[in-house]
This record gives sequence, C-alpha cells and structure tokens, in this order.
Amino acid sequence: MEGSKYFLALFHAPGIGHKLFHVICNFLNYKQVEISEIFKSPDLFNQLISDQDKNKELESFCNGIRLLTEKKVQQFNRYLKTYNDSLIEKDLLWQDEGNQNILSYYDNDYPELLKQIDVPPPILYVLGEQQLLSRVQLAMVGSRNPTPSGKEIAFNFAHYLAQAGMVITSGLALGIDAASHQGCLAASGKTIAVAGTGLDRVYPAKHRDLAHDIANRGAIVSCFPLETGPTRGNFPKRNQIISGLSVGTLVVEAALQSGSLITARLAMEQGREVFAIPGSINNPLAKGCHALIRQGAKLVETADDIVEEIINLSVASQLSNEPGIETEEIAKPETVHPFSETNIENKTKGHGLSEQQQQLLAFIDTSPVSIDQLAERSHIAIKDITSLVLLLELQGKIQSLPGGKICRS
Repeated sequence: MEGSKYFLALFHAPGIGHKLFHVICNFLNYKQVEISEIFKSPDLFNQLISDQDKNKELESFCNGIRLLTEKKVQQFNRYLKTYNDSLIEKDLLWQDEGNQNILSYYDNDYPELLKQIDVPPPILYVLGEQQLLSRVQLAMVGSRNPTPSGKEIAFNFAHYLAQAGMVITSGLALGIDAASHQGCLAASGKTIAVAGTGLDRVYPAKHRDLAHDIANRGAIVSCFPLETGPTRGNFPKRNQIISGLSVGTLVVEAALQSGSLITARLAMEQGREVFAIPGSINNPLAKGCHALIRQGAKLVETADDIVEEIINLSVASQLSNEPGIETEEIAKPETVHPFSETNIENKTKGHGLSEQQQQLLAFIDTSPVSIDQLAERSHIAIKDITSLVLLLELQGKIQSLPGGKICRS
C-alpha cells in the first residue's frame, strides 16, 4: 500500500496530467529512485533535474514534447514540500469502504488491455467487482436519443452477448448505453460502466438506480478523482477507457457528429475491432454506422457475427468456462423491458395529436415495425393501436408498408 499511496499522491499533484504522471514515473525508474523518496525528501526531485543536462534527460521521456515547464517544476516542488497524507485522505477513506478499490498503473491488478493504449489512466477508481476489468469485454455505444428499434437492438445484443460470457462495457449515458447495461443485467450477466465523473456521484442523475444495480452486479470505473463533476473535457477520457478496456466496440446507432464515433475512432487507433449495425438510409442515426463501415468497421447483422470475431482473438481464451450460446435467437427477458424508460420525443408533442397518439408515435421510427411489436414496446392494447395507427396515417405521420408493417413518414 505504501507505493500505491504515493502514486495516488502524484496523481493529485496540481498540473500533473496523465502524460506527465507517466513521464515522471519513467524518469524516476530510470534513476532507480522510488516514488516515495521524492515525497519523503522534497528536495530530491529538484536535485535530479537541477542542471541543464539532467533536465534534458528528463525531457527525453516526453517524446520531444515540453511537458514539464519551469512553471510546472516550481509548482510541483511546492507540492512536494507541503505534501501530507491529508491531501489524499478522502481517497484512502473511500477505499477502506467495502467493494471499493483504487488501482495505480503499477499495480498487478491493473487491466493489461488498458496498459496498451497511448496514455493509460494512471489511477482507476473501481466500485464493484474489480476482477471484471481483466475479463473479455465488448464495448457498446451509441446515440443518447436512439430510435425505439435502436434501443431494442442494443438491449437484445447485450442480453445475448452476456449469455455468451462477455462483459458488456459502456458509459452509463442515456439511450444506447443504458439499454446495453440493462440488457446485460437482465441476462444475469456482468457489465462495466465507465463514468465521466468521480465515483461519489452519478451522471446522469436519473441513472442512480441503474448505477446501483451495476455496482452490485458488475463494476463502475472512473479515472477521475472523487468530487469531480461532469464537464465536457471529461468524456473523451472516459471514451478512451471504454474502448481501451474492450477487445471490440459495437456502435448501434450514431449520428455523423457524435461521441460514439469518437469512441469507435479511438478503438481503431488502439488496434481493436470495431463493429457497426447498419440501418435505414432514412434514419439519420444510421449515418454514423454507415460511415464506420465505409472506414473498415465490420458490418453486423446478428450477435453471432460478433461472437465469431471475438472467439478468433487470442484474448478470447478468457471465455473458457463461461456459459455457451445455445439459442439461435436473441432472448428478451420479461423482467426488464428495453422501453421501460422511453421518453416521448419532443417532435411528437403537439401538432394536433392526442396524448395517446403522441405516446404511440414515440415507439415508431424509420425501421419497419409490426403491430405486435408496437404492442410489446408500448404496452398499448392491439385493438387501440389499430385505431391509433389509422389516425396517424391519415395525419401523414406514418406510412403503411407491405407485410402489415408501418414506419414513420
């Protein structure tokens, strides 16, 4: 614990980002100096870089980038001289509580796949089953405002893949992320949520119950200190961890300008598999997936397409002793419905529609859907759906298709 404490202390040093954390640790290792020594002897670090030649030696660990400026050196030296354990006391107290752990990059339990990315997070806060971080994971990401069919696909794929023994990793966001976590949990599988905040808070707040379930039956992970709130700059780092922990990333629905495509691009840069589910050319949330497929992502039509690819990867040996796939169709449990939290879209409000028409229209998108599927999604009686569909069609909101299916106009 002694070494881990000082890695945590370095992590909290002002001006020391993820890159500079690794630079300093690598430099100290090169000098054969334990990290605890610079905290116990505050002048030691300054001595190591006191003359110009030695300072250039340190800069060589920065790959030509001047990360440790004179201002940061002075700031870091002040931190070393004034440091005491009270500065990390909240973290240490948090870690003392049950099922909560703090991992440094140099701990044996730090996930190997995450070590392979460009700048691994120096510290991981883990709430739940820490060992899941080293299991075979598939990242599932997509739109925060998915179509009803997109949300259903995410739920079903996650459910099926969880039964195959995969851990489903996502970002706890609204939409596809939440449906992926829920589908996995409904299959009694294991899921990991990567947070964009400190683990003493939940974002978005409406997912507090979902986060509680994940912490009890999976794990929540963050690279951010406690008390860190949600800011725009946090989410690229969160996305890097989502793809970095996983052997592959599945994009269910995504617009051309979306955070999901950033996660997919990071996965490609990390040398991981990227999968994308195609959709209707009339669906703007399919355009991001189509763009990924043109860039080399694997087109996915069934969950088995993913299973076959993952099994071919060398890391898939970790799937041994996990339950196999025995069904040909994706199971949909009755305990959790993928549309249990669907909000009526703003664009369905008003325009002369009754409340029940608005409610039904929220479950219809550009993908063809049958009356039976609508009844299952909306929990509206089929006899009522039939009349509502007729009214919506007369108002030009939807159109009939061959085979008794309908879709949005």
